[in-house]
Amino acid sequence: MNPGRFTPLVWFITIAVTIAFFVYEFFAHVRKPHEPSIAESARWSAFYIGLALVFGVGVGMVSGWVYGGEYFAGYLTEKALSIDNLFVFLIVMTSFAVPRIYQQKVLMIGIVIALIMRGIFIAVGAALIENFSWVFYAFGALLLFLAYRQAFAHGDSNPADGRFMRAVRRVLPVSDDYHGDRLSVVKDGRRFVTPMLLVIVAIGFVDLIFAVDSIPAIYGLTSEAYIVFTANAFALMGLRQLFFLIGGLLERLVYLAQGLAVILAFIGVKLLIHALHKNELPFINGGDPITVIPEIPIWLSLLFIAGTIAAATVASLLKTRGDRRREPDELGVEVARSHDPR
Repeated sequence: MNPGRFTPLVWFITIAVTIAFFVYEFFAHVRKPHEPSIAESARWSAFYIGLALVFGVGVGMVSGWVYGGEYFAGYLTEKALSIDNLFVFLIVMTSFAVPRIYQQKVLMIGIVIALIMRGIFIAVGAALIENFSWVFYAFGALLLFLAYRQAFAHGDSNPADGRFMRAVRRVLPVSDDYHGDRLSVVKDGRRFVTPMLLVIVAIGFVDLIFAVDSIPAIYGLTSEAYIVFTANAFALMGLRQLFFLIGGLLERLVYLAQGLAVILAFIGVKLLIHALHKNELPFINGGDPITVIPEIPIWLSLLFIAGTIAAATVASLLKTRGDRRREPDELGVEVARSHDPR
C-alpha cells in the first residue's frame, strides 16, 4: 500500500474481513440463544478494542500518522456515539420485553443494520464531498443542530412507542407473545408477525437516525472514506459484548449525552472552519476562501474528544455515586419523621 492511498484491493480485503468477523460472531456466539456471561463479554470486548487499537497503529505506520490520528479520533467519536446507541437499544428491548436469551441476537442484527446504513451514508457523503465543497457548510450546520438536540433532549422518548412503530402496528398483524426467536407465526390459519420482528424494525429505524449523527461527525475529522468506514466498523465490533459487560453502568453515564453534544458541536465548528477554507460560494467573500481562522489540527481534535469523553464519564460516575450515598440519608430522615410522635 502506498502511503496515503487505500487501493481497491485494500478496500476488498477490509470489507471481506469485516464480513468474516460478523459471520463468525453469528455462528460462534449468537446462533444458539443464550445470555453471555460477564467473563465472555469482557474477553471479547477487550479483544475487539485491542484489535481496533492495533489497526490504528498499523494505519499510522503504513499510511502516515495524519491518517492514523484521523482514525483514532474517528474511532473514539464513533465508539462514544455507539455507546449512546446502546441506551436506545436498551429502551427498545425493555419496552418490547425481549427475553434476555434473545437480546444478543437482536443486538447482532441491529449492529449489522447499523453498519449497512452507515456504509450507504459513507458512500453518499464521499460523493458529495468529492463534487460539492459547500457540503461542509451543510454538515457543520447539521452537527451544531444535532449537538443542541443532544444537549437538551429529555431522553424520555420511547422509539418503540413512537409514530413510526404505531404505523407499523397498524399495517402488520402482531401476535401477543414471543415464539422463540421466530419473526412470524401462523395462528388459526392466519400469519402474524411476532414482537421479535417489531423489535428488529425499531432497531433498524434507530440505526437510520444514528447514521445521520455519526457520518457527518466523522467526516468532520477526515475526508478519507476508508478511514470513515474502518472507524465505524471497529466501533461497532464488540458492541454486543459491551452491552452485556457494562450492563447497569449504562444508566450511570448520565452526562454522556452532554459530552457527545460538546463533541458534535466541536466537530461542527471544525467543519465550518474547513468550509471557509474551501469556500466556493459566490455570496460568501465573493467565492474566495477565507483563511483568517486557522484549521483545527487532528492532534488537537483527538485530545479534545478523548478529554471530553473522559470528563463526561468521570462526572457521571461521581454524580451517581453521590446520589446513591444521599439516598440512605434521605431514607433515614423519612423514617425518623414517620416515628416522630409530634
